[in-house]
Parts: sequence; C-alpha cells; structure tokens
Amino acid sequence: MPHCTRKGCGKDFSEESLESCFFHPGTAVFHEGLKSWSCCSDKNKPVLDFDEFLAIKASLSLKVLSKGCVETDRHTNDIPEPESKAPATSTGEKEVPQKELHASAASSDPVLSSFNTIAIPAPPLRSPPVYEEEEDDLSVKIATGTPCRRNGCSTTFISDEENRYGDGDGTHCNYHPAPPVFREGSKGYMCCKRRVLEFEEFLKIEGCKTGRHLFSPKVNPDKTEEFTTCRLDHYQTLDQVHVSIFAKQVDKDRSSVKFHEQSISIDLYLPGSKRFLKTIDLFGPIASEQSSVQYFGTKVEVHLKKQDTRSWTILEKPTHDLGNIALTFGVTGRTGTIGAKKSVLDVQNIARTQLP
Repeated sequence: MPHCTRKGCGKDFSEESLESCFFHPGTAVFHEGLKSWSCCSDKNKPVLDFDEFLAIKASLSLKVLSKGCVETDRHTNDIPEPESKAPATSTGEKEVPQKELHASAASSDPVLSSFNTIAIPAPPLRSPPVYEEEEDDLSVKIATGTPCRRNGCSTTFISDEENRYGDGDGTHCNYHPAPPVFREGSKGYMCCKRRVLEFEEFLKIEGCKTGRHLFSPKVNPDKTEEFTTCRLDHYQTLDQVHVSIFAKQVDKDRSSVKFHEQSISIDLYLPGSKRFLKTIDLFGPIASEQSSVQYFGTKVEVHLKKQDTRSWTILEKPTHDLGNIALTFGVTGRTGTIGAKKSVLDVQNIARTQLP
C-alpha cells in the first residue's frame, strides 16, 4: 500500500480511497532544539520532542484538522519537487537557505522524506590564537645552571652538547607556548585545559608542547623594538634601599643596571622585543661599588648601599621643595623604617632641632 508523501501526512492509502489529505505546505523549522512548521507557527507553538512535532495539529479557519494545516482532496505518493526558496515566515524575517536531510533517514521514513528543513547556521568557529614563540640564540654563551625560559620547563643548562645541539634527551623541552591564566582561584595555561587551585600544583603542570629549549632569545632585527613601562616598589633598612622592578622573564645577558653616586640607569630587555629604560635621580647618595642587582623570573631586585644612615623620604630626588619634613630614620620621625632605636638626622635637621 503506498504512503502519502505530503509533509505532515505520511498515511497509507489505496488508489480507491476518498479520504482527505491534511498536510503542511510550509517548511520544517529546527532552531535551538525547538521544532515547528513555518506555515502555522503563529497557531502552533514550537515543541521539543520530535514525536510531538510530527503530531502537530493546526486550525484552518474554524475547522480543526487532525494533522497538518491544509486540506486537499486526495493523497499522493508523487515525489515532491525541491523548493528553490523557502516561504517567508509570519514575522517577515529572511529565511535561511534549506538543506536536505540525510538520505538514509529520508528513505526509511516517508514523512521525513517530504521535509524541507530550514537549517540555522552555526556560529563561525573562532580560530585558536597564535602565540609568537622565540627562538634560542645558539651564538650566545650560556652560564651553567641557567634555567630554560619557557613556561613549564624546569631544565637548567649543563652544556651546549647536552641541551642545545643534537637530538638527545636533554635537548627536548616540554613547555606551555601560551601565557598562564589565573581566574577565580584557578590556575593554568591558556594553551591547555588543566586547572588547579594550589600554586605548587600549578608549577607542576606538565608542558603541552615539545620543542627546543630557550636560554637566550634570538633578536629579530626586522621587528620594531617596543618601549614599555614597569611597576617599581621599594623599601629601606638602616643602610640600604631595596628597589623591586616588576618585569617578567628579563634577559639578564642583555640587560643592565648601572650605578652612579646620585642616580641609577636601568635598561631591561623583555620578551616580545619589549624594552624598559629608566634613569632615576636618587633621593640620597649611594656607594655605587657596594650596590648590586639580582634577576628573578618575575622581577629584578636592585640593592642600593647608602653613603649614610639617613632615611629616604622618597626614592627619587624631588623636583620641588617638600617643606618642613624631618628626614629621620626610626619610629620617632615622620617617616622611616620601623625598628630603629634612635633618630638619625643630617646636619641641616640637627641644626633645626637646636633652634629655640
């Protein structure tokens, strides 16, 4: 017995049958899990279940139809011609081009074979970000014990033969090509999905990419150097001022901090062809030969040896008069580091204390 091929009908019928055919002249609309017919969506709400979709009832004028929203005289098993354009919806929105259902589904169900569905296009996929990776400059001599600069790698330099040349086990670098991300207490890297809560566990996350170690980044002469700024902080003790420069992965082989009696000159090379330059006129004189600098993974520490034990009100020499401020060290002055047993004044402030 043949099946009716009209959309929404699909009944068996005989050639002598006089039964009326109820069907949907529109197209099936599948959007975000909801299913409906474009020809009667104003009367029938979209449904989630596919069986409910096949059994959608609609009304035409005052007559309620058992299935479908248009009544015709006879059933037919003629193969419907593909529609070149989907009919406009009741809201006047532009229809999306139609797509045919899978051939196996259409051949197994006569109802499905009559669908002309409106496919809602998926949002375009975002291409993953590309992170620029630096190359190791093999011409630069590396000191023994220098750590690999790539995130997630804990290898320290032994020798060129062990870590830079050839294809031995010591040359393989397991690292993270993307920067770390800290969000709402979780810690991880942008290039892989693993997240942890403890910082110690974060340091143990194994790299997701294998390549070569990076001990000294190669300078690209074609890339424009970009000057940047870094945050500075400082504190002082009785005989020293300690300055922290917050800069990550500074190339200590190319960077320098020069000490002068009344100033320091900072020149730091950072990843991505970035550079930090700054000259600081110091508040007080220092002993340049006794001052020092230390490079760490996240910052640079500068230790300034004072020529005297006066407290520094600020780090940089002021460009204007600060007013009547006693430059003391200790708990009895206006400013200074806590812990001193007595105030230490310069000649000018000693004279002020002796005034009547």
